[in-house]
Amino acid sequence: MEKVRVGIIGSAFVSNLHAEAFQEVSQAEIVAACSANQEHVEAFAHKWKIPSAVTDYRKLMDLKDVDVVVVGIPNDLHREVVVAAAEAGKHVILEKPIAHTLEDADAMIAACKEHGVKLMYAETICFSPKYVRARQLVAENAIGELYMVKQGEKHSGPHSDWFYDAERSGGGALMDMGCHGIEWARWMYGKSKPKSVTAHCQLVYHKGRTQADDNSVVILEFEDGAIAVIEDSWARQGGMDDRIELYGTAGVVHCDLLRGSAMETYSSKGYGYAVEKAGGTKGWTFTVFEEPYLYGFPHEMRHFTRCVLDDEEPMESGEDGRATLEIIYAAYESAGTGKRIPWPYQPLNPGRVPAAAWIER
Repeated sequence: MEKVRVGIIGSAFVSNLHAEAFQEVSQAEIVAACSANQEHVEAFAHKWKIPSAVTDYRKLMDLKDVDVVVVGIPNDLHREVVVAAAEAGKHVILEKPIAHTLEDADAMIAACKEHGVKLMYAETICFSPKYVRARQLVAENAIGELYMVKQGEKHSGPHSDWFYDAERSGGGALMDMGCHGIEWARWMYGKSKPKSVTAHCQLVYHKGRTQADDNSVVILEFEDGAIAVIEDSWARQGGMDDRIELYGTAGVVHCDLLRGSAMETYSSKGYGYAVEKAGGTKGWTFTVFEEPYLYGFPHEMRHFTRCVLDDEEPMESGEDGRATLEIIYAAYESAGTGKRIPWPYQPLNPGRVPAAAWIER
């Protein structure tokens, strides 16, 4: 195999990031796209010069010239599509979070193992060039022994309505963006096992639109005593914010992912996806460009392409996605009960969405 042939399932925001990222991967080519909305997928395929566009994912799975599928669809649809991909012998890149329940996560991992296909949990910030360099500084002992990391991702809410339906998404800001920070923290600490989780959730801005949280703080303690503080919000006004802090015995690292590469912009009309959605972009904002690069999408896709060509295991696996989801369950249980959740941990009902433990408090 000289090139990896890719099928993209989904045609909305994140699928455009996927398609743009693959333009930077010389050993891969996008050969098919799929979305239930025919007009949408045809426009998507035209935009990215994709030769085949279908509305049924099963038809994409039947295509013999597809080696890898990239799944960027609502969380409650992951299991059906990924299991079908595994049964069709397609390798899978799966957008975060891995699933909206642990039962679904386990079913996908098992299916991919059974059929001998690779499954990459697409945790993009573990490929972000700035964050990779920060991790290298730790590996070089530039800041001594790492004892605390912080990660925050905040904006005024997602673009698509399904995010606000906890039965479809699994939860709110903690589920949507906390999955980034949790897996990033595990990666920073060499995939150490957790010792405990403590969390607090709020619903402060999107009342009436969701029952899930739109602001959250998680404290994740690892077995060696190191900690991670993860802050996520759908209630932050003023645009996107994504940053990390690393604290070591000999120094610190502060890293702003977006604003160091942004343009200061004033618009009286607003622009982009957020014009008609939550928050808007009127007034002064920091306009992000080269977003796929900053978030590591090309690096992520290039990595998985090499994994397929060289028969290697991906850096971020299905098991990593499951471990992150398990921590999210514990965080919602902590927020719902007001208690610190120790490890080992097993959710009482892995078939229920994680946020139920907080919504039903």
